[in-house]
Amino acid sequence: MRISIRIQLMVMMFLQFFTWGAWYGQMSKYLLTGLKASGDHVGNAYATFSIASIIAPFFIGMIADRFFAAQKVMGILSLMGSAVLFFLIQTTDPNEFFWYILAYTLCFAPTLALSSSIAMNQMETPEKEFPGIRVLGTIAWIVVTNIIGFYGLGDQVIIFKISMVSSFIWGIYSFFLPNTPPKATGKVSISQILGLDALVLFKDRSFLIFFISSVLICIPLSFYYAMANPSLTESHMTNVENKMSLGQFSEVIFMLLIPLAYSRLGVKKMLIIGLLAWITRFVCFGYGDANTTEWMLYLAIILHGVCYDFFFVTGQIYTDNKAGAKIKNSAQGLITLATYGIGMGIGSKISGLVLDKYTTLDPVTQASIHNWTSIWMVPAGIAIVVLFLFIIFFNDRKKAVTAEI
Repeated sequence: MRISIRIQLMVMMFLQFFTWGAWYGQMSKYLLTGLKASGDHVGNAYATFSIASIIAPFFIGMIADRFFAAQKVMGILSLMGSAVLFFLIQTTDPNEFFWYILAYTLCFAPTLALSSSIAMNQMETPEKEFPGIRVLGTIAWIVVTNIIGFYGLGDQVIIFKISMVSSFIWGIYSFFLPNTPPKATGKVSISQILGLDALVLFKDRSFLIFFISSVLICIPLSFYYAMANPSLTESHMTNVENKMSLGQFSEVIFMLLIPLAYSRLGVKKMLIIGLLAWITRFVCFGYGDANTTEWMLYLAIILHGVCYDFFFVTGQIYTDNKAGAKIKNSAQGLITLATYGIGMGIGSKISGLVLDKYTTLDPVTQASIHNWTSIWMVPAGIAIVVLFLFIIFFNDRKKAVTAEI
């Protein structure tokens, strides 16, 4: 890969994750404090991302596979997302907010699969080249969350204003990325247009187990994204956004270790390590307190690198290796469907209901009191079930599954 293309792809990742990181982890705090929303409101708001991720592979990813260049589709979606955010920042009603954030996520969610496809289409060995490019997305997340944390903006509408501006810049930039034309040729059927050609991957039992595990582990993942910020705040931790960015620093380190770990450990051991890290961090979130056991909270934050990289980034590479050249976009869309779609959709709704279940009102101040230990034990239990499922049924095989198109 030429250095100029590598730089282009790194900037792409930076802009995409800067746009996402500006609002995603802080949205729950903004809703709970700024809009006085309930736990169910928070869960529903995060579920919009999952709704969009379910739709994305079928109506956008497959279009990039078959009809339009992926970078052009991503550019148009980014500009549309910026326009939606202009209207979102003007609402103060949590019910109305839901519809705006749904419209925005319908624009943003498809770009996750598109950016991976654009990058991997330029690579000969994705398992070696992709982590060094994807890591710029993590760096972008660190930069934007530290800006927000330093200025104390996490509960203010400006988090969406920042995203609006960066989304516009990212959208314009996308049109100058390396051309990634559709690869599928020949007669096009309805099933192919809907992306059902990628379902051929399910013929491989291990990929099916990986898909199911990805769905289930994203239920706990949604708890982290939606609840970590308010949980840490109520545990008396200060400068939460800045300290949570330690998780992204950890992510950078483990992202760069993926090529070595992939060759030494193999995909199964890496995924198991990721699952063990998830269980450990939820226990730490549940029992840690900044006044007495703050080290547990720091450990929970720092484990993010192992949790995310060793399961989700490794999973992206595993999926790319399994798919044939003609269905790479479809395959990435399929794994996006499993993770950000089905799994996090279920998890977002459950997390909101669990939050409300373990919330009481102070009889004097009428302030909400959350039982965070009980809340965090729910995703910890789910992660334990996924770990046993994965250990028993997953077999790391190297054979790729291709589709006849």
